[in-house]
Amino acid sequence: MAERRVNVGWAEGLHARPASIFVRAATATGIPVTIAKNGGDPVNAASMLAVLGLGAQGGEEVVLASDSDGAEAALERLAKLVAEGLEELPETV
Repeated sequence: MAERRVNVGWAEGLHARPASIFVRAATATGIPVTIAKNGGDPVNAASMLAVLGLGAQGGEEVVLASDSDGAEAALERLAKLVAEGLEELPETV
């Protein structure tokens, strides 16, 4: 299983707009991805309610994971999005 640990770069954490950006980006990868707070249970990264339910704060570590083909590249892009608090999924890393 591919995994990336990253600190949330959005000051407000994964709430409202940042969560929406992240969920759209996770869905756009086309592969199943999970997200979890460090030590917590993973949830579906493509579910807005699940991501909001994490309550991930700015600066807090989250774990992105997937065991699908293409997971390494997809997780790298999602990790960059989360770490840098970007407004959209980067095309390439």
